[in-house]
Amino acid sequence: MPTLAERPSVVLTGHDQYLFREGTHARLYEKLGAHFLGDATHFAVWAPNATSVSVIGDWNGWDPRTNPMQGSDSGIWQVHVPNAKPGCVYKFHIVSRNAGYRVDKADPYAFRAEEPPKTGSMVWDLAYEWHDQAWMQDRKYRNALDAPWSIYEVHLGSWRRDPSNPERQLSYREVAPMLAEYCQKMRFTHVELLPIMEHPFYGSWGYQTTGYFAPSNRYGTPQDFMSFVDTLHQAGVGVILDWVPSHFPWDQHGLGFFDGSHLYEHADPRQGHHPDWASAIFNYGRNEVRSFLASSARFWLDKYHADGLRVDAVASMLYLDYGRKHGEWIPNQFGGRENLEAISFLQFLNQTLFRDFPDTQTIAEESTAWPQVSRPTYLGGLGFGMKWNMGWMHDTLRYMKNDPVHRKYRHDELTFSLWYAFHENFVLPLSHDEVVHGKGSLIGRMPGDAWQQFANLRALFGYMWSHPGKKLLFMGGEFGQRREWAHDTSLEWHVLGMDKRHEGVQQWVADLNRVMREQPALHQKDFSTDGFRWVQRGDWEQSVVSFLRQGNESAPPILVVCNFTPVPRENYRLGVPRGGYWKELLNSDAPLYGGSGLGNYGGCEATPMPYNEYSHSLSITVPPLSVLFFKPE
Repeated sequence: MPTLAERPSVVLTGHDQYLFREGTHARLYEKLGAHFLGDATHFAVWAPNATSVSVIGDWNGWDPRTNPMQGSDSGIWQVHVPNAKPGCVYKFHIVSRNAGYRVDKADPYAFRAEEPPKTGSMVWDLAYEWHDQAWMQDRKYRNALDAPWSIYEVHLGSWRRDPSNPERQLSYREVAPMLAEYCQKMRFTHVELLPIMEHPFYGSWGYQTTGYFAPSNRYGTPQDFMSFVDTLHQAGVGVILDWVPSHFPWDQHGLGFFDGSHLYEHADPRQGHHPDWASAIFNYGRNEVRSFLASSARFWLDKYHADGLRVDAVASMLYLDYGRKHGEWIPNQFGGRENLEAISFLQFLNQTLFRDFPDTQTIAEESTAWPQVSRPTYLGGLGFGMKWNMGWMHDTLRYMKNDPVHRKYRHDELTFSLWYAFHENFVLPLSHDEVVHGKGSLIGRMPGDAWQQFANLRALFGYMWSHPGKKLLFMGGEFGQRREWAHDTSLEWHVLGMDKRHEGVQQWVADLNRVMREQPALHQKDFSTDGFRWVQRGDWEQSVVSFLRQGNESAPPILVVCNFTPVPRENYRLGVPRGGYWKELLNSDAPLYGGSGLGNYGGCEATPMPYNEYSHSLSITVPPLSVLFFKPE
């Protein structure tokens, strides 16, 4: 049997240990954890405060005396176990220097975990034959900043369930073809999964992660999840994964107090305990922790072909006083509230990922006005590819919930986002956070009777899809689900057969996605001031806005007109930059979508009458609570 010295692929070399201690090792998943070598398994774990560590598992009767590990100056313990094979369950039995503290910990680098509520790690091999070569070769174009992005946000356990047994969640392999076919039908470009990494509490939706290298065993094996990604890629759909480096739960088997010391988290609760989520905060100033997190991020792009990471709760990482009262936090070395160590880590993370995977994206969920989140690190930015536009979301939903008769007094909530729309590379999110915790569904927040609610929802989506920025919509919103999202049951798919207006909203979203893909003006310059030009911003009295979306020189502009009152506007004149026939591409009031059928009979001719500082103008009918798209022919 080969010795450890003859297995350089898994043994930590001196260079590995140097990079680990320096905080720049981003491939630790190739060195630490459990690696099956064909005839045995090599185990390695970082526990510098331990006096002894052993591997316990179902092959040795969970006896800590059978497979003791050998320590090193770096705090990494290793052992070679012939009897441990794929499928074996194990933990690390740690005896600490801290007053004889003993604990059995799951492997932080495990590729697979037992299905909760069990907490053991599993020896597993990640061999898989991929069939997404065409996608991988082409994805630099599909994931580019000037490409169309329409992201369908999905919680895998509640998108669909077994219709014959609603309590049973579908597996990765069962749901993959269904989701791929649905995204093709709806023309979504990407799926974004709420954290799929293993988490002990299902009700956390994955945001209390314990398995930073393990997809949740609730839905199948690692290979099953690879097949899930593979299937979506072959259908032309990208896969974005939510990733949580901001905090982790205190579960005894997890990272907290790992070796009898505060290894992954800060010891001082003013820095290491998150008051909002009752969880632990990573110590970003500890180099080995930086290597752990950087390796986790890289792992999902490397081994699972993920097209990007949406990084959760970035604001909580950036501010030392996030969620804390006066006296409950420790200022940085300059007396400020900025978490300099977290900033440095995020910059390093993005530099590393874009260096090694330039055809992917990182997206920050950052809810404050922190500058240059999506700007390069060499300019002082954090280096993300994109950032969620929480300001647009809050202002727009606040505007839409008003009775239309009052909207003219809130017109600035509709238009304010265009003052800062190009400060970052923004994603416009209507996410899961907007349909939970008593907020109700999107359609339930629309005012008026049922007809007006559906019309308002279509108008909201029309404005969103025409506004500069990439799009993200949480599942269920695309067909106007009535009830608030519940993670322990399927979406309300049955409403599609009960009320044609739900089908109308669904078709409207599909057509918005189609036109956004087909018309370069609606996506090429999402992040440039050249991509947007007001036609009429100030018609607050009638609650109407109109603007042009513009692409590269060869792309014709798209005129968008939005009416946020239930009053039709006849002979409404708007300036346009050229004469000729302007085709009505989309009309949210069309009967196909559940509307009243008012419109412009397919389009209208522009006359050489200057208006709104443009050389020509159109006289159009603007239906009630509607959004219109026009394109010059």
